[in-house]
Amino acid sequence: MAEAVQACVHCGFCLPTCPTYGELGQEMDTPRGRIILMKEALEGSLPTDRALPHVDRCLGCLACETSCPSGVEYRNLLGPFREKSEAERRRSLGEKLRRKILLTALPFPSRFRWAARLGLLARPFAKMLPKGLRPMMELLPDKLPRAVALPEVTSTQGVPRARVALLAGCAQQVIDPSINLDTIAVLVRNGVEVVIPKTQVCCGALGWHAGAGGHARKLAQENLKAFPEDVDAIVTNAAGCGSGLREYPLMMKGLPEEGPAKRFASKAVDLSEFLDKLGFEKPPSAKGCPRIVYQDACHLRHAQGVVDAPRRLLRAISGIELVEAAEPEICCGSAGSYNIDQPEIAASLGKQKVGNLLDTKADWIVSGNIGCI
Repeated sequence: MAEAVQACVHCGFCLPTCPTYGELGQEMDTPRGRIILMKEALEGSLPTDRALPHVDRCLGCLACETSCPSGVEYRNLLGPFREKSEAERRRSLGEKLRRKILLTALPFPSRFRWAARLGLLARPFAKMLPKGLRPMMELLPDKLPRAVALPEVTSTQGVPRARVALLAGCAQQVIDPSINLDTIAVLVRNGVEVVIPKTQVCCGALGWHAGAGGHARKLAQENLKAFPEDVDAIVTNAAGCGSGLREYPLMMKGLPEEGPAKRFASKAVDLSEFLDKLGFEKPPSAKGCPRIVYQDACHLRHAQGVVDAPRRLLRAISGIELVEAAEPEICCGSAGSYNIDQPEIAASLGKQKVGNLLDTKADWIVSGNIGCI
């Protein structure tokens, strides 16, 4: 944490790239301002509860890291500070219930499915529920798809070009399980054997970003045991999950698992980047000459530095027109559970993002993160 604080020279290059500064126009709602607040809170010169409202409004999109000329690793400050300050936080009943659901239901697909079903049943009575729970109701789809059992191993014909383990994700298995099936199909088509460890769990990103460090570490420790070491890569198909896996060394800093976490994180790679480096078969041609716009997920563009690979994959499809939207670097407002915790700011950012995407007149909007979708 100290290194991140000391590296900031307060130049202000991060200000125009920060979504909350664009929304609120307040210095304390910028990365620079938050770094000052967190520093003073840690030193004891500022009450923690004075810093928390501004830190809570941070999306964690990491656009500031991309724009920072000093190389400040803002993520190394945000997660640990949220964990450290959690003991001093006061929450309303609605906030406590929402947090309980986020940490005990969403990371577990079977529980998440039941919670989502209950949410759909309760949706007509949302106004009678605590205010903190209502945004969760609004985000639920009208209907849940059927659960899909994923094969533990899917082999490819002939000698495989690579062998990978796939992180199945949490929300993805409940909201849109077809993404994992399509991922397996694409990998196998390109000569890749796919292993899906049965004992894998949530990546822990939701808990880590919510200040529940102990919760996140337990999940990370389980994944360190669950995933085999004899794979070429650990492939992710959701930007938020991929970013979460790459933060394992930070979560485990100073613990015996720090070394294994570094090795694990070094193998974590987004599907688009993996295929781009491996080399992929030419995809089937598209029908109808669709116009496509690619929406950058912050946890892919900023957190993992993956910008060009998804676009190269899309351009390889004959018969499509790939177009760019304005401000591709700006967050859509989802940001993990941000659209639940800060619904007003999230809605405003989402409206801007949707407007930019629709202005392209695209037939399809493509994204590498189910949270954005």
